[in-house]
Amino acid sequence: MDEFQNLKSYKKLQELAKKNIDLTSEKISTQRISEFISQNCGFKFFYGLEKIDKEILNNLFELASDAKALDKMDAMQGGEVINYIEGHESDNRMVLHTALRDCFKDRRKEKNAIEASNLAYKEIEKLKKFIDRIDREGKFTDLIQIGIGGSILGPHAMNQALNVYRKKNRNVHFVSNVDPDDLVQTLRNVDLSKTLVVSVSKSGTTLETITNEEFIKKELHKKGLDPKEHLIAVTAKGSPMDNNNNYLEVFYIWDFVGGRFSPTSMVGGAALSFACGTDVYMKLLEGAHDMDKNALLKDMKNNLPLLAALLGIWNRNFLKYPSIAIIPYSSALFYFCYQIQQYDMESNGKSIDRKAKRVTFETGPVVFANIGTDAQHSFFQFLHQGTDITPIEFIGFKNSQYNEDITFKETTSQQKLLSNLFGQAIALAKGKKSKNPNKNFEGNRPSSILLADKLTPYALGALMSYYEHKAAFQGFIWGINSFDQEGVQLGKVLADQMMNLFAHKKENFPLGEAFLKECGML
Repeated sequence: MDEFQNLKSYKKLQELAKKNIDLTSEKISTQRISEFISQNCGFKFFYGLEKIDKEILNNLFELASDAKALDKMDAMQGGEVINYIEGHESDNRMVLHTALRDCFKDRRKEKNAIEASNLAYKEIEKLKKFIDRIDREGKFTDLIQIGIGGSILGPHAMNQALNVYRKKNRNVHFVSNVDPDDLVQTLRNVDLSKTLVVSVSKSGTTLETITNEEFIKKELHKKGLDPKEHLIAVTAKGSPMDNNNNYLEVFYIWDFVGGRFSPTSMVGGAALSFACGTDVYMKLLEGAHDMDKNALLKDMKNNLPLLAALLGIWNRNFLKYPSIAIIPYSSALFYFCYQIQQYDMESNGKSIDRKAKRVTFETGPVVFANIGTDAQHSFFQFLHQGTDITPIEFIGFKNSQYNEDITFKETTSQQKLLSNLFGQAIALAKGKKSKNPNKNFEGNRPSSILLADKLTPYALGALMSYYEHKAAFQGFIWGINSFDQEGVQLGKVLADQMMNLFAHKKENFPLGEAFLKECGML
Protein backbone atom coordinates (compact mmCIF):
# COMPACT_ATOMS: atom_id res chain seq x y z
CA MET A 1 0.00 0.00 0.00
CA ASP A 2 1.23 3.56 -0.79
CA GLU A 3 2.61 5.81 1.93
CA PHE A 4 -0.33 8.17 1.47
CA GLN A 5 -2.82 5.40 2.16
CA ASN A 6 -0.78 4.26 5.16
CA LEU A 7 -1.11 7.61 6.92
CA LYS A 8 -2.96 7.19 10.22
CA SER A 9 -5.73 9.60 9.28
CA TYR A 10 -6.36 8.08 5.83
CA LYS A 11 -8.65 5.26 6.99
CA LYS A 12 -10.54 7.60 9.30
CA LEU A 13 -11.18 9.95 6.39
CA GLN A 14 -12.37 7.00 4.30
CA GLU A 15 -14.98 6.31 6.95
CA LEU A 16 -15.92 9.97 7.23
CA ALA A 17 -16.45 10.11 3.47
CA LYS A 18 -19.49 7.87 4.02
CA LYS A 19 -21.17 10.71 5.91
CA ASN A 20 -24.01 12.30 4.03
CA ILE A 21 -23.06 15.98 4.14
CA ASP A 22 -26.08 17.36 2.32
CA LEU A 23 -25.59 20.91 1.09
CA THR A 24 -29.25 21.11 0.02
CA SER A 25 -30.40 20.94 3.63
CA GLU A 26 -31.24 23.89 5.86
CA LYS A 27 -27.91 23.31 7.66
CA ILE A 28 -26.32 25.71 5.16
CA SER A 29 -26.87 28.78 7.31
CA THR A 30 -25.26 32.10 8.06
CA GLN A 31 -23.63 30.40 11.04
CA ARG A 32 -22.08 27.71 8.80
CA ILE A 33 -20.77 30.31 6.35
CA SER A 34 -19.14 32.30 9.17
CA GLU A 35 -17.76 29.15 10.80
CA PHE A 36 -15.82 28.05 7.73
CA ILE A 37 -13.93 31.24 6.82
CA SER A 38 -10.18 31.80 6.87
CA GLN A 39 -8.23 34.88 5.89
CA ASN A 40 -4.71 36.05 5.18
CA CYS A 41 -2.74 38.22 2.74
CA GLY A 42 -5.84 40.30 1.96
CA PHE A 43 -7.97 37.29 0.96
CA LYS A 44 -10.98 35.75 2.66
CA PHE A 45 -11.46 32.05 1.94
CA PHE A 46 -15.07 30.85 2.22
CA TYR A 47 -15.43 27.06 2.29
CA GLY A 48 -18.77 26.55 4.02
CA LEU A 49 -20.15 25.21 0.75
CA GLU A 50 -17.66 22.34 0.73
CA LYS A 51 -18.95 18.93 1.87
CA ILE A 52 -17.22 19.00 5.22
CA ASP A 53 -17.91 19.44 8.92
CA LYS A 54 -15.63 20.12 11.90
CA GLU A 55 -14.75 16.45 12.35
CA ILE A 56 -13.77 16.05 8.69
CA LEU A 57 -11.76 19.27 8.78
CA ASN A 58 -9.86 18.22 11.90
CA ASN A 59 -9.02 14.89 10.33
CA LEU A 60 -7.78 16.63 7.22
CA PHE A 61 -5.48 18.66 9.46
CA GLU A 62 -4.30 15.36 10.97
CA LEU A 63 -3.62 14.09 7.44
CA ALA A 64 -1.37 17.09 6.81
CA SER A 65 0.41 16.46 10.13
CA ASP A 66 0.84 12.76 9.42
CA ALA A 67 2.36 13.59 6.01
CA LYS A 68 4.60 16.27 7.58
CA ALA A 69 3.33 18.69 4.93
CA LEU A 70 4.47 21.83 6.79
CA ASP A 71 7.93 20.39 7.44
CA LYS A 72 8.26 19.63 3.73
CA MET A 73 7.18 23.15 2.78
CA ASP A 74 9.73 24.54 5.22
CA ALA A 75 12.42 22.28 3.74
CA MET A 76 11.53 23.47 0.24
CA GLN A 77 11.73 27.14 1.18
CA GLY A 78 14.95 26.48 3.09
CA GLY A 79 16.71 25.13 0.01
CA GLU A 80 16.79 21.37 0.57
CA VAL A 81 16.98 19.18 -2.54
CA ILE A 82 13.40 17.95 -3.00
CA ASN A 83 13.09 17.63 -6.80
CA TYR A 84 14.10 13.97 -7.16
CA ILE A 85 12.96 10.38 -7.64
CA GLU A 86 14.75 7.88 -5.41
CA GLY A 87 17.11 5.48 -7.17
CA HIS A 88 16.57 6.91 -10.65
CA GLU A 89 17.96 9.65 -12.82
CA SER A 90 16.02 12.83 -12.11
CA ASP A 91 16.47 16.59 -11.80
CA ASN A 92 17.86 16.23 -8.25
CA ARG A 93 17.54 19.96 -7.55
CA MET A 94 16.47 22.49 -4.99
CA VAL A 95 13.08 24.15 -5.51
CA LEU A 96 13.59 27.79 -4.59
CA HIS A 97 11.16 29.94 -6.53
CA THR A 98 10.28 31.43 -3.12
CA ALA A 99 13.82 32.89 -3.00
CA LEU A 100 12.93 35.03 -6.03
CA ARG A 101 10.82 37.23 -3.76
CA ASP A 102 12.65 36.75 -0.46
CA CYS A 103 13.86 40.34 -0.42
CA PHE A 104 11.52 41.71 2.25
CA LYS A 105 11.26 41.20 6.00
CA ASP A 106 11.68 37.78 7.66
CA ARG A 107 14.18 36.47 5.12
CA ARG A 108 15.24 32.82 5.26
CA LYS A 109 18.45 32.13 7.17
CA GLU A 110 19.57 28.88 5.49
CA LYS A 111 22.72 29.05 3.35
CA ASN A 112 21.10 27.81 0.12
CA ALA A 113 18.10 30.12 0.53
CA ILE A 114 20.30 33.14 1.25
CA GLU A 115 22.54 32.48 -1.74
CA ALA A 116 19.53 32.02 -4.02
CA SER A 117 17.77 35.17 -2.82
CA ASN A 118 20.99 37.17 -3.21
CA LEU A 119 21.26 36.02 -6.83
CA ALA A 120 17.63 37.01 -7.42
CA TYR A 121 18.09 40.41 -5.76
CA LYS A 122 21.14 41.12 -7.93
CA GLU A 123 18.99 40.58 -11.03
CA ILE A 124 16.27 42.84 -9.62
CA GLU A 125 18.80 45.64 -9.17
CA LYS A 126 20.11 45.08 -12.69
CA LEU A 127 16.53 45.20 -14.01
CA LYS A 128 15.81 48.49 -12.21
CA LYS A 129 18.84 50.13 -13.84
CA PHE A 130 17.89 48.73 -17.24
CA ILE A 131 14.29 49.97 -17.02
CA ASP A 132 15.48 53.40 -15.84
CA ARG A 133 17.68 53.59 -18.93
CA ILE A 134 14.84 52.51 -21.22
CA ASP A 135 12.52 55.08 -19.65
CA ARG A 136 15.07 57.89 -20.02
CA GLU A 137 15.80 57.10 -23.65
CA GLY A 138 12.10 56.83 -24.53
CA LYS A 139 12.93 54.82 -27.64
CA PHE A 140 10.69 51.79 -27.13
CA THR A 141 6.90 51.64 -27.05
CA ASP A 142 6.41 47.89 -27.50
CA LEU A 143 7.88 44.67 -26.16
CA ILE A 144 7.49 41.17 -27.60
CA GLN A 145 8.25 38.25 -25.30
CA ILE A 146 9.00 34.90 -26.95
CA GLY A 147 9.16 31.65 -25.02
CA ILE A 148 7.13 28.51 -24.39
CA GLY A 149 5.36 27.03 -21.35
CA GLY A 150 6.40 28.70 -18.12
CA SER A 151 8.36 31.29 -20.10
CA ILE A 152 5.07 32.68 -21.43
CA LEU A 153 2.03 31.52 -19.44
CA GLY A 154 2.85 33.31 -16.18
CA PRO A 155 4.28 36.49 -17.72
CA HIS A 156 1.30 36.75 -20.09
CA ALA A 157 -1.12 36.26 -17.20
CA MET A 158 0.67 38.88 -15.08
CA ASN A 159 0.64 41.52 -17.79
CA GLN A 160 -2.99 40.96 -18.68
CA ALA A 161 -4.06 41.01 -15.04
CA LEU A 162 -2.21 44.27 -14.35
CA ASN A 163 -2.94 46.05 -17.62
CA VAL A 164 -4.66 48.80 -15.62
CA TYR A 165 -1.20 49.81 -14.30
CA ARG A 166 0.38 49.98 -17.75
CA LYS A 167 2.33 53.14 -18.56
CA LYS A 168 1.22 55.36 -21.42
CA ASN A 169 2.54 54.20 -24.81
CA ARG A 170 3.76 50.86 -23.45
CA ASN A 171 2.42 47.67 -25.04
CA VAL A 172 3.44 44.06 -24.43
CA HIS A 173 2.90 41.10 -26.77
CA PHE A 174 3.54 37.39 -26.26
CA VAL A 175 4.46 34.74 -28.81
CA SER A 176 4.72 31.18 -27.54
CA ASN A 177 3.76 29.14 -30.55
CA VAL A 178 6.13 28.04 -33.27
CA ASP A 179 3.12 28.53 -35.57
CA PRO A 180 4.49 31.23 -37.91
CA ASP A 181 1.08 32.91 -38.19
CA ASP A 182 1.23 33.77 -34.48
CA LEU A 183 4.48 35.69 -34.84
CA VAL A 184 3.65 37.29 -38.19
CA GLN A 185 0.38 38.67 -36.81
CA THR A 186 2.24 40.13 -33.83
CA LEU A 187 4.92 41.71 -36.01
CA ARG A 188 2.23 43.40 -38.11
CA ASN A 189 0.95 45.14 -34.99
CA VAL A 190 4.24 46.77 -33.97
CA ASP A 191 6.85 49.17 -35.29
CA LEU A 192 10.02 47.07 -34.99
CA SER A 193 12.20 50.19 -34.72
CA LYS A 194 10.42 50.93 -31.42
CA THR A 195 10.19 47.33 -30.18
CA LEU A 196 12.17 45.36 -27.61
CA VAL A 197 12.20 41.56 -27.81
CA VAL A 198 12.64 39.41 -24.70
CA SER A 199 13.81 35.92 -25.60
CA VAL A 200 13.34 33.45 -22.73
CA SER A 201 14.98 30.02 -22.60
CA LYS A 202 16.76 28.63 -19.55
CA SER A 203 18.78 26.19 -21.66
CA GLY A 204 19.27 28.66 -24.49
CA THR A 205 18.33 25.87 -26.90
CA THR A 206 14.52 25.71 -26.73
CA LEU A 207 13.63 25.08 -30.37
CA GLU A 208 10.40 27.10 -30.51
CA THR A 209 12.08 30.09 -28.89
CA ILE A 210 15.29 30.17 -30.92
CA THR A 211 13.26 29.65 -34.12
CA ASN A 212 11.08 32.67 -33.33
CA GLU A 213 14.13 34.67 -32.32
CA GLU A 214 15.76 33.98 -35.70
CA PHE A 215 12.50 34.97 -37.43
CA ILE A 216 12.51 38.33 -35.63
CA LYS A 217 16.22 38.90 -36.31
CA LYS A 218 15.53 38.37 -40.02
CA GLU A 219 12.75 40.97 -39.91
CA LEU A 220 14.98 43.43 -38.05
CA HIS A 221 17.73 43.00 -40.64
CA LYS A 222 15.18 43.61 -43.42
CA LYS A 223 14.44 47.00 -41.89
CA GLY A 224 18.13 47.85 -41.47
CA LEU A 225 17.99 47.48 -37.68
CA ASP A 226 20.69 45.95 -35.48
CA PRO A 227 19.17 42.97 -33.58
CA LYS A 228 21.52 43.52 -30.65
CA GLU A 229 19.91 46.90 -29.98
CA HIS A 230 16.47 45.27 -29.71
CA LEU A 231 17.02 41.85 -28.10
CA ILE A 232 17.11 40.92 -24.41
CA ALA A 233 17.84 37.40 -23.17
CA VAL A 234 16.59 35.65 -20.03
CA THR A 235 18.58 32.45 -19.71
CA ALA A 236 20.88 30.36 -17.50
CA LYS A 237 24.41 31.51 -16.92
CA GLY A 238 26.71 29.87 -19.47
CA SER A 239 23.94 28.91 -21.90
CA PRO A 240 24.33 29.63 -25.64
CA MET A 241 22.19 32.74 -25.10
CA ASP A 242 24.46 34.10 -22.35
CA ASN A 243 26.27 36.39 -24.74
CA ASN A 244 26.33 40.16 -24.33
CA ASN A 245 27.63 40.50 -27.88
CA ASN A 246 24.22 39.38 -29.16
CA TYR A 247 21.86 41.04 -26.70
CA LEU A 248 21.21 44.48 -25.30
CA GLU A 249 21.01 42.87 -21.85
CA VAL A 250 21.17 39.35 -20.43
CA PHE A 251 19.23 38.42 -17.29
CA TYR A 252 19.67 35.13 -15.47
CA ILE A 253 17.40 32.31 -14.36
CA TRP A 254 18.66 29.30 -12.36
CA ASP A 255 18.22 25.53 -12.13
CA PHE A 256 16.52 25.86 -8.76
CA VAL A 257 13.56 27.61 -10.44
CA GLY A 258 11.26 25.44 -12.57
CA GLY A 259 9.58 26.95 -15.62
CA ARG A 260 6.04 27.16 -14.25
CA PHE A 261 7.40 28.67 -11.02
CA SER A 262 9.51 31.30 -12.80
CA PRO A 263 7.14 34.27 -13.49
CA THR A 264 8.32 36.18 -10.43
CA SER A 265 11.91 36.00 -11.77
CA MET A 266 13.18 38.00 -14.73
CA VAL A 267 11.12 35.61 -16.86
CA GLY A 268 8.09 37.70 -15.92
CA GLY A 269 9.71 40.68 -14.25
CA ALA A 270 11.33 42.17 -17.37
CA ALA A 271 8.12 42.50 -19.39
CA LEU A 272 6.00 43.58 -16.41
CA SER A 273 8.53 46.25 -15.40
CA PHE A 274 8.75 47.54 -18.97
CA ALA A 275 4.97 47.85 -19.15
CA CYS A 276 4.09 48.97 -15.62
CA GLY A 277 7.31 49.93 -13.87
CA THR A 278 9.50 48.20 -11.32
CA ASP A 279 7.35 49.50 -8.43
CA VAL A 280 4.45 47.37 -9.68
CA TYR A 281 6.78 44.38 -10.06
CA MET A 282 8.05 44.81 -6.49
CA LYS A 283 4.50 44.96 -5.13
CA LEU A 284 3.73 41.70 -6.92
CA LEU A 285 6.83 40.14 -5.35
CA GLU A 286 5.72 41.38 -1.93
CA GLY A 287 2.33 39.72 -2.28
CA ALA A 288 3.95 36.44 -3.34
CA HIS A 289 6.43 36.69 -0.45
CA ASP A 290 3.67 37.18 2.11
CA MET A 291 1.77 34.15 0.79
CA ASP A 292 5.03 32.17 0.94
CA LYS A 293 5.12 32.99 4.64
CA ASN A 294 1.46 32.12 5.04
CA ALA A 295 2.22 28.66 3.58
CA LEU A 296 4.50 28.07 6.59
CA LEU A 297 1.84 29.01 9.16
CA LYS A 298 1.36 26.24 11.73
CA ASP A 299 -2.20 27.37 12.38
CA MET A 300 -3.60 25.23 9.55
CA LYS A 301 -7.00 26.88 9.63
CA ASN A 302 -5.45 30.13 8.43
CA ASN A 303 -2.82 28.61 6.16
CA LEU A 304 -4.72 29.30 2.95
CA PRO A 305 -2.71 27.18 0.45
CA LEU A 306 -2.64 24.19 2.81
CA LEU A 307 -6.35 24.48 3.55
CA ALA A 308 -7.16 24.62 -0.18
CA ALA A 309 -4.88 21.63 -0.82
CA LEU A 310 -6.60 19.57 1.89
CA LEU A 311 -10.08 20.37 0.58
CA GLY A 312 -8.86 19.36 -2.88
CA ILE A 313 -7.56 16.05 -1.53
CA TRP A 314 -10.85 15.48 0.28
CA ASN A 315 -12.77 15.97 -2.96
CA ARG A 316 -10.33 13.98 -5.11
CA ASN A 317 -9.37 11.01 -2.95
CA PHE A 318 -12.28 10.54 -0.59
CA LEU A 319 -15.34 11.89 -2.40
CA LYS A 320 -13.84 10.65 -5.71
CA TYR A 321 -14.49 13.74 -7.83
CA PRO A 322 -12.21 13.54 -10.92
CA SER A 323 -12.00 17.23 -11.83
CA ILE A 324 -12.16 20.78 -10.53
CA ALA A 325 -13.24 24.03 -12.16
CA ILE A 326 -11.56 27.32 -11.30
CA ILE A 327 -13.63 30.39 -12.15
CA PRO A 328 -12.25 33.90 -11.58
CA TYR A 329 -14.95 36.60 -11.79
CA SER A 330 -12.53 39.10 -13.31
CA SER A 331 -11.88 39.48 -17.01
CA ALA A 332 -8.31 40.52 -16.16
CA LEU A 333 -7.63 36.93 -15.05
CA PHE A 334 -8.57 35.30 -18.35
CA TYR A 335 -5.01 34.20 -19.11
CA PHE A 336 -4.36 33.37 -15.46
CA CYS A 337 -6.74 30.45 -15.99
CA TYR A 338 -4.10 28.80 -18.17
CA GLN A 339 -1.42 29.48 -15.58
CA ILE A 340 -3.50 27.78 -12.87
CA GLN A 341 -3.93 24.72 -15.10
CA GLN A 342 -0.16 24.56 -15.53
CA TYR A 343 0.52 24.95 -11.80
CA ASP A 344 -1.79 22.06 -11.04
CA MET A 345 -1.71 19.63 -13.96
CA GLU A 346 1.97 19.89 -14.85
CA SER A 347 2.88 19.58 -11.17
CA ASN A 348 0.59 16.77 -10.07
CA GLY A 349 -0.25 14.90 -13.24
CA LYS A 350 1.91 12.03 -11.96
CA SER A 351 1.34 8.29 -11.55
CA ILE A 352 4.52 7.34 -9.64
CA ASP A 353 5.63 8.35 -6.18
CA ARG A 354 9.05 9.58 -5.06
CA LYS A 355 10.22 5.97 -4.75
CA ALA A 356 9.33 5.36 -8.42
CA LYS A 357 6.44 3.08 -7.48
CA ARG A 358 3.14 3.35 -9.31
CA VAL A 359 0.52 4.87 -7.02
CA THR A 360 -2.77 3.10 -6.38
CA PHE A 361 -4.78 6.24 -5.69
CA GLU A 362 -5.82 9.33 -7.64
CA THR A 363 -3.39 12.24 -7.91
CA GLY A 364 -3.96 15.59 -9.66
CA PRO A 365 -7.48 16.17 -11.01
CA VAL A 366 -8.43 17.48 -14.42
CA VAL A 367 -8.52 21.28 -14.10
CA PHE A 368 -10.64 23.41 -16.39
CA ALA A 369 -10.98 27.13 -16.02
CA ASN A 370 -12.55 30.22 -17.54
CA ILE A 371 -13.69 33.61 -16.34
CA GLY A 372 -17.18 34.31 -15.04
CA THR A 373 -19.69 35.14 -16.37
CA ASP A 374 -18.47 33.72 -19.70
CA ALA A 375 -18.05 30.26 -18.17
CA GLN A 376 -21.71 30.26 -17.12
CA HIS A 377 -22.66 30.17 -20.79
CA SER A 378 -20.00 27.61 -21.66
CA PHE A 379 -19.76 24.65 -19.28
CA PHE A 380 -21.95 25.51 -16.28
CA GLN A 381 -24.75 23.38 -17.68
CA PHE A 382 -22.42 20.42 -17.07
CA LEU A 383 -21.60 21.68 -13.57
CA HIS A 384 -25.25 22.05 -12.56
CA GLN A 385 -26.89 19.03 -14.18
CA GLY A 386 -24.12 16.78 -15.53
CA THR A 387 -23.65 13.22 -14.28
CA ASP A 388 -20.22 14.03 -12.75
CA ILE A 389 -19.88 16.37 -9.79
CA THR A 390 -17.10 18.93 -10.25
CA PRO A 391 -16.04 21.03 -7.24
CA ILE A 392 -15.50 24.70 -8.10
CA GLU A 393 -13.05 27.28 -6.82
CA PHE A 394 -14.49 30.75 -7.34
CA ILE A 395 -12.23 33.83 -7.24
CA GLY A 396 -13.72 37.30 -6.83
CA PHE A 397 -12.96 40.92 -5.95
CA LYS A 398 -15.24 43.38 -4.20
CA ASN A 399 -14.09 46.31 -6.33
CA SER A 400 -13.18 46.71 -9.98
CA GLN A 401 -9.70 47.72 -11.10
CA TYR A 402 -10.58 50.88 -13.03
CA ASN A 403 -13.14 52.22 -10.53
CA GLU A 404 -15.44 53.13 -13.41
CA ASP A 405 -18.94 51.68 -13.38
CA ILE A 406 -22.61 52.34 -14.06
CA THR A 407 -25.71 51.84 -11.95
CA PHE A 408 -28.46 50.21 -13.99
CA LYS A 409 -31.64 48.79 -12.49
CA GLU A 410 -30.40 49.75 -9.03
CA THR A 411 -27.10 47.81 -9.12
CA THR A 412 -23.64 48.49 -10.52
CA SER A 413 -21.94 46.20 -13.02
CA GLN A 414 -19.52 45.03 -10.31
CA GLN A 415 -22.45 44.19 -8.04
CA LYS A 416 -24.03 42.22 -10.87
CA LEU A 417 -20.75 40.36 -11.40
CA LEU A 418 -20.46 39.42 -7.71
CA SER A 419 -24.15 38.52 -7.59
CA ASN A 420 -23.47 35.95 -10.29
CA LEU A 421 -20.52 34.54 -8.37
CA PHE A 422 -22.43 34.11 -5.10
CA GLY A 423 -25.62 33.07 -6.86
CA GLN A 424 -23.85 30.28 -8.76
CA ALA A 425 -22.17 28.98 -5.60
CA ILE A 426 -25.48 28.89 -3.71
CA ALA A 427 -27.34 27.34 -6.66
CA LEU A 428 -24.78 24.56 -7.00
CA ALA A 429 -25.05 23.78 -3.29
CA LYS A 430 -28.79 24.13 -2.73
CA GLY A 431 -30.19 23.03 -6.08
CA LYS A 432 -33.90 23.31 -6.85
CA LYS A 433 -36.51 20.56 -6.85
CA SER A 434 -38.99 20.43 -9.70
CA LYS A 435 -41.59 17.94 -10.89
CA ASN A 436 -40.28 18.66 -14.37
CA PRO A 437 -37.08 16.53 -14.50
CA ASN A 438 -35.59 18.84 -17.10
CA LYS A 439 -35.79 21.71 -14.62
CA ASN A 440 -34.70 19.71 -11.58
CA PHE A 441 -31.37 20.66 -10.00
CA GLU A 442 -30.06 18.07 -7.56
CA GLY A 443 -27.65 20.49 -5.92
CA ASN A 444 -25.25 19.21 -3.25
CA ARG A 445 -22.34 20.30 -5.46
CA PRO A 446 -19.41 21.75 -3.49
CA SER A 447 -17.50 24.97 -4.04
CA SER A 448 -15.29 27.51 -2.30
CA ILE A 449 -14.79 31.24 -2.76
CA LEU A 450 -11.55 33.21 -2.55
CA LEU A 451 -12.41 36.89 -2.17
CA ALA A 452 -10.20 40.00 -2.02
CA ASP A 453 -10.90 43.71 -2.11
CA LYS A 454 -9.31 44.41 -5.49
CA LEU A 455 -7.00 42.84 -8.08
CA THR A 456 -3.82 44.78 -7.30
CA PRO A 457 -0.18 43.80 -7.97
CA TYR A 458 0.05 42.63 -4.35
CA ALA A 459 -3.13 40.54 -4.65
CA LEU A 460 -1.96 38.97 -7.91
CA GLY A 461 1.39 38.01 -6.41
CA ALA A 462 -0.36 36.43 -3.44
CA LEU A 463 -2.77 34.58 -5.74
CA MET A 464 0.07 33.16 -7.84
CA SER A 465 1.92 31.98 -4.74
CA TYR A 466 -1.32 30.51 -3.35
CA TYR A 467 -1.76 28.22 -6.35
CA GLU A 468 1.94 27.31 -6.44
CA HIS A 469 1.81 26.18 -2.82
CA LYS A 470 -1.58 24.51 -3.10
CA ALA A 471 -0.11 22.18 -5.76
CA ALA A 472 3.08 21.66 -3.75
CA PHE A 473 1.18 20.73 -0.57
CA GLN A 474 -0.90 18.17 -2.43
CA GLY A 475 2.26 16.63 -3.89
CA PHE A 476 3.86 16.49 -0.42
CA ILE A 477 0.83 14.68 1.01
CA TRP A 478 0.51 12.28 -1.95
CA GLY A 479 4.24 11.55 -1.82
CA ILE A 480 4.84 12.47 -5.47
CA ASN A 481 7.34 14.86 -7.04
CA SER A 482 5.45 18.00 -8.08
CA PHE A 483 8.52 19.73 -9.49
CA ASP A 484 9.55 17.86 -12.64
CA GLN A 485 7.63 17.44 -15.91
CA GLU A 486 8.99 14.43 -17.75
CA GLY A 487 5.58 14.00 -19.39
CA VAL A 488 6.29 16.77 -21.90
CA GLN A 489 9.46 15.15 -23.25
CA LEU A 490 8.43 12.09 -25.31
CA GLY A 491 6.32 14.06 -27.76
CA LYS A 492 9.24 16.46 -28.28
CA VAL A 493 11.60 13.58 -29.10
CA LEU A 494 9.21 12.21 -31.72
CA ALA A 495 8.65 15.72 -33.09
CA ASP A 496 12.42 15.98 -33.63
CA GLN A 497 12.28 12.78 -35.66
CA MET A 498 9.40 14.17 -37.70
CA MET A 499 11.46 17.31 -38.40
CA ASN A 500 14.28 15.14 -39.69
CA LEU A 501 11.82 13.64 -42.16
CA PHE A 502 10.72 17.11 -43.26
CA ALA A 503 14.40 17.95 -43.78
CA HIS A 504 14.76 14.74 -45.86
CA LYS A 505 17.32 13.30 -43.49
CA LYS A 506 17.46 9.56 -43.00
CA GLU A 507 15.45 8.55 -39.99
CA ASN A 508 14.12 5.13 -39.01
CA PHE A 509 10.65 6.39 -38.17
CA PRO A 510 8.27 4.55 -40.53
CA LEU A 511 5.06 5.61 -38.75
CA GLY A 512 6.03 9.26 -39.04
CA GLU A 513 6.92 8.81 -42.69
CA ALA A 514 3.55 7.16 -43.32
CA PHE A 515 1.71 10.15 -41.84
CA LEU A 516 3.63 12.67 -43.91
CA LYS A 517 3.13 10.68 -47.11
CA GLU A 518 -0.61 10.34 -46.50
CA CYS A 519 -0.80 14.10 -45.90
CA GLY A 520 1.02 14.74 -49.16
CA MET A 521 3.87 16.50 -47.34
CA LEU A 522 6.73 14.14 -48.19
